[in-house]
Formats: sequence, structure tokens, C-alpha cells
Amino acid sequence: MSNSPLSDAFVELAVTTRSGHDESVHYGAVVALAQDGSVQFALGDPGAIVFPRSSTKPIQATAMVANGLQLPPHMLALVCASHDGREEHLRTATEILATAGLTPNDLGNTADYPLDPDAHDAALRAGLKKSALQMNCSGKHSGMLATCVHNNWDRTTYLHVDHPLQQRITDMVPELSGEDASFIGVDGCGAPAHALSLTGLARAFRSVAIAKEGTPASQVAHAMRTHPEMVGGPTRDITLLIQGVPGLMGKDGAEGVFAIAMPDGRAIALKISDGANRARPPVMKFALQALGIDISNVDARAFESPIMGHGSVVGSVRVTAQL
Repeated sequence: MSNSPLSDAFVELAVTTRSGHDESVHYGAVVALAQDGSVQFALGDPGAIVFPRSSTKPIQATAMVANGLQLPPHMLALVCASHDGREEHLRTATEILATAGLTPNDLGNTADYPLDPDAHDAALRAGLKKSALQMNCSGKHSGMLATCVHNNWDRTTYLHVDHPLQQRITDMVPELSGEDASFIGVDGCGAPAHALSLTGLARAFRSVAIAKEGTPASQVAHAMRTHPEMVGGPTRDITLLIQGVPGLMGKDGAEGVFAIAMPDGRAIALKISDGANRARPPVMKFALQALGIDISNVDARAFESPIMGHGSVVGSVRVTAQL
């Protein structure tokens, strides 16, 4: 038996079927908040402590804006993004850096290729190597560096947990979520990764989504709502979801995390236990419907997880969770 604190946190949420037979079972936890911020329903333990990974980017971006980062909405949306590495994303990240007199050479995040398959292949054909600019977190890191320049903070140590920028991000976690980070690790891009409960994550998104006009959080919400193509990419579930539900803001995260919130205060946060993303879209669809959010205008691709066999769709992921 596992002695992990997460061992008892998760319940069965979905099953993958291949050629008419069940192949995999997906466990996880989901929490949904009502308009007043109370828990409307939960599957598994809503208090489970998880690394939201890139789902914390709206929290990080709010802290940056609160500390002087001023960008037009399409650029601020990229600061909140796990972008596809398409040409428009790389150009915008470069423009963010240029506002602070910086270049992609100043980025301190991990080097990688673009997430978008076409952009990835184009980079290989062009003989490009992995780079920090192409990596999906380069928008966030561009914003971090621009914030450092604005405040005359050291740029060479901006990823250290004790750096003034990171301290202010850490302080923003309880301001938005209502709880301190349980612990802080290192994210895939090199930035500090804050851990908090699923309920805390949902409350943080709720805080951003309902923030009063003119506040740093409201600027972040507006940027993500008006430029969803910057938050992910044209075929990504998060982009399609924001485009299809008026007022929704949300962010996916590595290891099977997904969070959204509405301007009326409703919010959802979920985690797939094994970190795989396959069950995440259909489980989010289930949660949205259970919370009464109209998804009739969302592109169906936002919720699909096709199971492939020899180039053809031979199965799907079905939600088995019940409220």
C-alpha cells in the first residue's frame, strides 16, 4: 500500500475504452464552487494538496501586475499562458521582453521545442535547436523579467524562491486562494511551483474571475477572456473553452490539472491522479454541466479524448463519476 498523502484523496472519474472494451481507469478529484464561494459538490477529497503547475499562472500574473507590470491585454494573456509556440506566441513573448529592453537571450526558463505539432516540425526543418523562447512558459518568464526591470530587481536570480518577485507571488497565493501555499517546489520551467488544495485553487480562480474592475486580478481575467488564442492555441481545450463560454476564464496545468471560473463566482478545479491529461477534458465537461454552465457553444474538440488505433479513432474516454 502507498503511504502517499494522496492515496485516499482520489475516486474513479472515467474509463478509457478501446475497440469496445475497457482499457484504463482514471482516478482523480474535482471540486466545484457555487456563486457564493461555498463548495457545491466534490468528488474525492477537495482538500487534497496538489501542485497546480501552470494553472497557477493567473496567480503569478496577478502578482506581476500588482507590482508594476503594464502590458496590453494580448501580451498579458501570454504571461498567463502555456502557449503552443506558434509564430504569434514567439513574437509576442519577444515584444514583452522588448518593452523592458530585453531579448530572448535573457530568458531563464528551460529550453524546449514548441508544443504545436506544426510549429515543432517547422522548427526541426529549419534546423532550430530547443530554446527558452519556444518553450510554452516563455510568456510567463518574459513577464517576470519585465516586472524585475520595472522594480530594479536582479534579473539573474529571478527564479530563486527568495527573490523579491517570487516572494510577492508567494504572498499573492493566500490573497487569492484564502490559504498559504502548503509547500513550494520547482516547476518544469524552473520557476517556483506552489502547492495548495484543490478548493484553494478553485477559490483563487474565483477571486480573479470576480475581481473588481481596474484591479490587477481583473486585468488578468480580462486579458485571458479577450485573447484565449494566446492562453493556449487554436486547437487547445483551454482556448476553445474560453472562446465558447462567455465570461469564463481558466487555465490547464501539467499533471492532469484544470481550473476555471465564471464572473458570477462559480468555479471548478480538478486533478487526474496519475497526471495524464487524457481524462481531463471529458471530466471538465461533466463538471461544467453539473455546475449548470452552458457549454452548448463550445467546440466539441475541447472535450474530446479520442483513442487511436492504426490512425483511426477506435475508442474514447467516458465519465463514470456520479454526484
